[in-house]
Amino acid sequence: MKLIIKYSIVIATLAVTQSCKKDFLTRPPIDTVTSGNFYKTNDEVMAGTAPLYNIVWFDYNDKAFMAFGEARGGNLNSNDRTAFIRFAPSATDIYTLLPGYKAFYKIIGQSNLTMQGIKNATGSTASESVKNMGIAECRFMRAMGYYNLVNYWGAVPIIYDNVAQLDNSSTRNTIESIWQFIILDLKFAAANLPASPYQQGRITKYSAEGMLAKMYLTRAGLGKTAGSRSQTDLDSAKYYAGDVIHSSPYSLLPNYADLFKSANNNSSNNNSESLFALQWMPNSSPWGVNNSFQAYVAFDPKITQTGDGWGSAQGGSADLVKYYITHPADSIRRKQTLMFQGDYYPELDQKDGGTRVTANYIANIKKYVVGSPADNGGKGAFMSAYINTYMMRLAEVYLIYAEAIMGNTASTSDAEALKYFNAVRKRAGLTDMTSITFDDIFQEKRVETAFEGNAWYEILRLYYFNPAKAIAYTAAQDKGNYTINYNAGSNPRTWTVVYTPAYYPFTEQTVYLPLPEAELIAAPDLTKDPVPFDFSKLPQ
Repeated sequence: MKLIIKYSIVIATLAVTQSCKKDFLTRPPIDTVTSGNFYKTNDEVMAGTAPLYNIVWFDYNDKAFMAFGEARGGNLNSNDRTAFIRFAPSATDIYTLLPGYKAFYKIIGQSNLTMQGIKNATGSTASESVKNMGIAECRFMRAMGYYNLVNYWGAVPIIYDNVAQLDNSSTRNTIESIWQFIILDLKFAAANLPASPYQQGRITKYSAEGMLAKMYLTRAGLGKTAGSRSQTDLDSAKYYAGDVIHSSPYSLLPNYADLFKSANNNSSNNNSESLFALQWMPNSSPWGVNNSFQAYVAFDPKITQTGDGWGSAQGGSADLVKYYITHPADSIRRKQTLMFQGDYYPELDQKDGGTRVTANYIANIKKYVVGSPADNGGKGAFMSAYINTYMMRLAEVYLIYAEAIMGNTASTSDAEALKYFNAVRKRAGLTDMTSITFDDIFQEKRVETAFEGNAWYEILRLYYFNPAKAIAYTAAQDKGNYTINYNAGSNPRTWTVVYTPAYYPFTEQTVYLPLPEAELIAAPDLTKDPVPFDFSKLPQ
């Protein structure tokens, strides 16, 4: 990660200039980095793709993934995410909705721009393998931008060339077209990325294969019904997940808690389980290359000791708390996901003997809360916790593999599926299961990846082939307030929770976020019906 950080510093200011244009869909960013005098060497190619790992993702990581993924997914209790919890955000929201929408087009625009720079550099001495790798990184990141857009907004414009589409960049394309585009990009990435990272923290062919497994598993249900998902897509999901599992050097960390500690690089930052993670710098300058997440969710400024730590009123939803209360055996993941009253964390505020949770009335968020700079070898700063953001872990690939093997059957006792499903459970201290269903895997993913931005994706994936069940699932999620208190002296620990239930399901009209009003004003064609994308236009 150090080399990526170095490169990010070199061109961070240029990347900000490029990616923050007011009309990013219709005004291609142009400056010296995109002209023929850059991308001439291997180092320059790598420098050009480095910001794709952090600064272009900042607006997503800063607020959007909690609102879009966790609030809508039913995991979050938060006063300032109420509209998203209730599936009722306003199109005029300029604080979360608009920046979130733009964030993904920043990623796409910067990926397109960098790709063109690599292809068009005059007098380049960069090796073909490095140029192809750089382009593969761009196409991987572009696919990730569209993966988020299609999950949150459905039909959106496909932008593959910032300049060529200057006058025709606001026509929405169909959901089917977007999935095809995503898979094409990821296939190219898988074919052109190295099997091991070129530099620590960079993606590999297995990062792309893991994402391909996820995309095929999701697309398998698009337009289908329960029990009739596309077998071809399920087989592809099984193939790619299987190759990651059996051929790659990745492995599960033995200790779940180590996934979310940043004291050393053998834990959260680019560990053996991390297939793709956003690479954040340990300071907040230049702004945008820092991980601000801890600042919003740590429940006490004493935890961060950098002047932030504003998360006392944010925590797990009542529904998520109910899961943990009724599944006390899942205590390892629970304690690393949510802080219950009475919990002790020796790694937080170490100089004062650790942190004992004593007065919180909700279960505050623990995941990605790593403490002060002093707790992390001096690394970190105001709104800048030194911990990467997972975008895909091997544990998720294990669960994808198990479901792909199960396919359209109601349940499976297949030894291979159970082996990897149970591997995730074993690490969490849970007993093996001898037969699993879709619902078992669905729940396992939710709990394993809670507060990693994944919750809504799973619900929408279910909606693709069983909309009634997906709506019923959110209708049953308790999103009301609650208070939680430790039952003093209990061993094993128990808690008393007083709930004020509230339920906010989505509907066919609210399954997708509204397009931001500012974008509709600037590009009225966004209101028109989506059309299939013409793939013959793509450059060969």
